Amino acid sequence: MKKTIALVLTLVLIFALACPSAFAADKGSVYWLNFKPELDEAAQALAAKYTEQTGVPVKVVTAASGSYSQTLTSEMDKSSAPTLFVIGNQAGVKEWGEFAMDLTGTPIAEELSTDAYNLYDADGRLVSIGYCYECYGIIVNPDLIEKAGHSMDEIKNFDGLKAVAEDIHARAAELGFDAFSSSDMDGSSSWRFTGHMANLEYFYEERDAGGWTECPASLTGAYIGNFKNLYDLCINNSLTDPKDLATGGHDAENEFKTGKAAFFVNGSWEYAAVSADVPNATMIPYYCGVEGEEKAGLNCGTENCWAINDTVSDADKQATMDFMVWLVTDPEASAVMVEQLGVLPYKHVPTSANGFLAAAAKYSDDGCYVMDWATNYQPNVDDYRAALVSALNAYNADQSDANWELVKTAFVDGWAVQYKAANG
Repeated sequence: MKKTIALVLTLVLIFALACPSAFAADKGSVYWLNFKPELDEAAQALAAKYTEQTGVPVKVVTAASGSYSQTLTSEMDKSSAPTLFVIGNQAGVKEWGEFAMDLTGTPIAEELSTDAYNLYDADGRLVSIGYCYECYGIIVNPDLIEKAGHSMDEIKNFDGLKAVAEDIHARAAELGFDAFSSSDMDGSSSWRFTGHMANLEYFYEERDAGGWTECPASLTGAYIGNFKNLYDLCINNSLTDPKDLATGGHDAENEFKTGKAAFFVNGSWEYAAVSADVPNATMIPYYCGVEGEEKAGLNCGTENCWAINDTVSDADKQATMDFMVWLVTDPEASAVMVEQLGVLPYKHVPTSANGFLAAAAKYSDDGCYVMDWATNYQPNVDDYRAALVSALNAYNADQSDANWELVKTAFVDGWAVQYKAANG
């Protein structure tokens, strides 16, 4: 018997030495196909650290910018396919959802601080979850608000925003600054209004419809008046005459940075540029007169959403789940992720150093609703926005009812036209 046991142990030892991976396989392994090129260096370092701590192999491959879809298609055909990949929008859900594990009730889903960035398939399966996001709204210089004799506490809805902005504009010569920076309609700026600010109309329509899972064939235009409220406030209480917006040439960012304007319509990516000059700059929602908007948050969205490959082994799925949880709960790992990505929608990550993203998180923590990026559904986006720019330029030059009807037509009817052009 002793000889038999010794022989078995010898054979096991020989097999282990010849095939060490056979035993490590019990722990599974992780293959992360990374979506963000700017994260690659940090992701590689985190993977190495995790392997050092746990013994679980973690491989990171980063797709070149603009090539993720092609890389994913190629890699998923291989025998050693990614265990962690990105499904970033509803089109991706249709294409890759069947390969994704249902994350409902899993440890990584339990770490989420919001459901706002999650993607579900037609059967209600949670196929991917957001791991970072950006936001946009109205950037504010609180110091200028106070210098004008107001406080940020007054700005909790459109009426409050309108009262402060119109008072500042009326006293611009006396104060030495105006309310809004320029709202140019040239290519370098128009997207702030035809893409971003337009989202307030889409978002509230989407909310009324119970959420969109694909581009709707038409809009009702129910909230076009709310878009007009905010747009009018921006162009008529600004450093620049609306008639001069068509050709552009005004530096809205610099106007804000140099203290010439208290409000600047833009997004979280502007934080580094403006915070050096306006260190306590913050961001407020698109207040536009919708009932209950006191509980509105910022416009937040992402196409950075993690999915776990449901076709890999159970051990690899578990290893991938454990690695994801580590990324958002380990103090050092999560600090690196926040430093690289700005803000993560998870309960145990550090506060973002980006003040605008921190503001977005604060609104969410206070129970405010996130205005998701319904604007991503714009059909034939370039043609749609070009028609809207043309109509807005006509309106800027002459704010007549007739010209506003042209804006409504481009905004609402133009959606149906471009939807048909894109979908037949």
